[in-house]
Amino acid sequence: MNKTCVAIHLPSDESSNYHGKPLILQNVMFCPVLTWCTRAWTERGVQRFYLVCEGTCSQAILDCFPGNVEVETVLPGNWAKTAERLTAGGWRIEEAREPVMPLGNLMISFHSMTELNQLQVACHDAVITHHQSKGVRIMDPASAYIDPRVEIGEGTLILPNTILRGTTVIGENCEIGPNTMLTDCQLGDRVTVNSSQAAGSELRSDVSVGPYAHIRPGCVVERGSKIGAFVQLKNCTLGEETKMAHLTYVGDADVGSHVNFGCGTVTCNYDGFEKHRTVIGNDVFIGCNANLVPPVTVEDGAYIAAGTTVTKDVPSDSLAIGRPRQENKEGWAKRNRELKQK
Repeated sequence: MNKTCVAIHLPSDESSNYHGKPLILQNVMFCPVLTWCTRAWTERGVQRFYLVCEGTCSQAILDCFPGNVEVETVLPGNWAKTAERLTAGGWRIEEAREPVMPLGNLMISFHSMTELNQLQVACHDAVITHHQSKGVRIMDPASAYIDPRVEIGEGTLILPNTILRGTTVIGENCEIGPNTMLTDCQLGDRVTVNSSQAAGSELRSDVSVGPYAHIRPGCVVERGSKIGAFVQLKNCTLGEETKMAHLTYVGDADVGSHVNFGCGTVTCNYDGFEKHRTVIGNDVFIGCNANLVPPVTVEDGAYIAAGTTVTKDVPSDSLAIGRPRQENKEGWAKRNRELKQK
């Protein structure tokens, strides 16, 4: 058992805070400094931490620690006795009495945001080097910003102007970017995300996203599906090989496999008071400029004609048409031009 513990002395003087947060909670590459530190310590086998501070610690501080470690809060006046007890029990104590940042095997202290910004350059380079050593290809390291918590599989290509944040996990042989931001996402293998944003969602293997797509939290996109240009998803599930090539909004919906969405399709999930869910089965074809007004279910194999507003359930293998019948007025255009010319 590793008998090393770390005591972190948190400042009680609010005048040392920047924008309401102490230096130890400032972000470096989207990640609090304290999280960088706890990751470095736990990688060395440290499993016990003491927070020496006045009163109770905020949730933001506790969130910086992995779930499998012991964290105990100690009042500054009681720390000497606690340290004496730990030493008597055979524990070796490391104390951080000022903000520190891990760089390689060192803990570098800093005392201002200016110094922290200077450290951030080295932290950026360290993260890039780490991923490159694992077989990740980064075309322009200077324009890639990667949170230290991010995991990337071998063979994945990161194109310029890509931002990867939070607990994002990317599989092997993916292509991410350019001009892309992923936050707290899970990606399978061979996923492509081009000039798009996604947050809090899961994209399974062989999914294609973009350009200019926006995937909001709560989405699961199954294998082989295509999310094209100017598409937005929110709190929905999509089955395998489902395609929405462009200009589509799907929110609060459960969509089956092999569904085709025509251009301009919208799920009208909000009635001004509550959100309602749309259910679409497998092998459904949805024509262009269709509106689905939930709660509504479109069953397997159904067709929805272009321009249709769906307000009631569509049975399996049926055609739904909800639009005015076309009327042609012969000669109207010619007469209109002659009238305007006069």
